[in-house]
Amino acid sequence: MTFLSVLCRFGAAAVVCGLIAGTGAKAEVSGADQAKPCEPSFSASGPDAEAYGSGRNYPLGTIADRSKQDFMVATFSNFDRLLPAHAVLPPAAPSPLARDCNGAAWHYEFEGERRTVDQYLARHPATGLLIVRDSTILFERYQYGRRDTDRLLSNSMVKTMVAMLVGIAIKEGKIRSVEDLAQDYVPEMKGSGYGQTSLRALLTMSSGIEFSERYDGTDDAFAFSRDLRRSDLPNAANLLRRYSTRAAPPETKFAYAGSQTETLGLVLMAATGKRLADYLSEKIWQPMGAEDEASWTVDGHNQEQAYCCLGARLRDYARFGLLLARNGGGVIPEAWVIEATTAPEGSFRAPRVATPFYGYGYQTWIMPAKRRMFAMLGTNGQAIFVDPASKLVLVHTAVRLKPRQDPAARELTAMWFGLVRGLGVAAAR
Repeated sequence: MTFLSVLCRFGAAAVVCGLIAGTGAKAEVSGADQAKPCEPSFSASGPDAEAYGSGRNYPLGTIADRSKQDFMVATFSNFDRLLPAHAVLPPAAPSPLARDCNGAAWHYEFEGERRTVDQYLARHPATGLLIVRDSTILFERYQYGRRDTDRLLSNSMVKTMVAMLVGIAIKEGKIRSVEDLAQDYVPEMKGSGYGQTSLRALLTMSSGIEFSERYDGTDDAFAFSRDLRRSDLPNAANLLRRYSTRAAPPETKFAYAGSQTETLGLVLMAATGKRLADYLSEKIWQPMGAEDEASWTVDGHNQEQAYCCLGARLRDYARFGLLLARNGGGVIPEAWVIEATTAPEGSFRAPRVATPFYGYGYQTWIMPAKRRMFAMLGTNGQAIFVDPASKLVLVHTAVRLKPRQDPAARELTAMWFGLVRGLGVAAAR
């Protein structure tokens, strides 16, 4: 039995199976929606709102409360109030985003049912959902009292931005090659496991260095993040020296670990002589025409945590997704974007090989589709899906209780493939 047949047998949407295998299943776009879904819409409630703290106006606790359900909504939209952060400054004027208010009801299939985007939102704890096609917003919705001016937390979605900055630094000659070792730029890492790892291996999460990331409070990721926030402990470069056991040769096995992105961040800061927030502002945030500043959480030594925790408006996440949909849009080198959002067929990074579903590019998840399609994913339901062929982008922020491997992710993926079929029909054929 193939993975595809297993996926379909256990309830994956028909649109997923159709787009991957070419069965012809598709979502439909029909009818007029008097609510004009492209305009921002706001709800003070959401699924299980009371458990998420609606009765107390979604309270903000401390960093220790961040994973408690009744504090999650405020935490994921006010992270820069819990931890120090650097500003990612926008340009003087944002790039325009049009709105298509002709109205449409989008349907997708999941577990044998025909469902709508509204039905998805009624069942899933999404704080924000935005759909945009080629600079035109088609849908923008917020739940749990969130507003379109809130800076919603990226979690690991920011990893893709780090990868794009590496490509820009290479074009500018600040980084010579992805074959260089991290220690070539960060002397403090000389002789360490990560220091002796190539940038390509770090970009593809294939350093081979043992580093556990289970999100259970007992793994290496938890200990590293906790210690990174303390100013009385060594800085990131020295904390990373703890992890030097190489369980597999570089570039032979995919093993996701935020420590590899953190190493890339240290390389970028050393190579450019700039803070990550400033380099992101100068090279991406301002050129793409962001409408608001973003915030990027910093550690106890005032360095950005490269693997996590940008806060930005949904529309600015959409602008970044559109930049990648346009293969860099003249801001990021086109060849780099294509390379970063592709996994060679048959390689250890290919879809259904790196993981049972996704493949992996450069700090970017590759979708198992008939054409190039990719995603930026973060724990607890953060996602940006991109289809370059139809210039379609979906931005999803959420407060799922499970950091990862949440069954809810299956329906989000089904909805995405349904939207691609319904809104990018010509490109999908």
